[in-house]
Amino acid sequence: MITTIEKKKRPAKILLVEDNRGDAVLAARAFKNIATPLYLYTADSAEQALALLHKEGEYEIYPTPDIILLDLNLPKMHGHEFLKIIKDDRQLKHIPVIILSSSRAKQDVVDSYQSFANGYLVKPIELEQFDEMVRSLDQLFFKTMAMPDSDDVESCGVAV
Repeated sequence: MITTIEKKKRPAKILLVEDNRGDAVLAARAFKNIATPLYLYTADSAEQALALLHKEGEYEIYPTPDIILLDLNLPKMHGHEFLKIIKDDRQLKHIPVIILSSSRAKQDVVDSYQSFANGYLVKPIELEQFDEMVRSLDQLFFKTMAMPDSDDVESCGVAV
């Protein structure tokens, strides 16, 4: 039976794709303030995130995340390109991808949803706002929504 992460009684697994070290530290601090046990790991480029997701080389030990938080303005491969790759991959497209960007540009928001982003959040400037955003993500994705594990996806014959 597929249920919430909280009811599965295991840590939530979050992949943060963020090249700005300060923003990554801010996110990690905010996630430490929630009660849900979690495993947060960071990739500083889309290429590294893809290696993590495909469990290539040194990344083979990393778990498949329950959710991906994605910055758009990444070096080399832009976040939109990464999002399209994830959503075209039968083994990965079930993973919710939430854009976490400082961009408020209408084009970025529209392009993200047209590439099947599961949400778009503008990075808060104030610490309290960042904490509130993380609490909201925790409540929605880990305590309210039914979330499949990778094994669930494979057992249903979806993965290639």
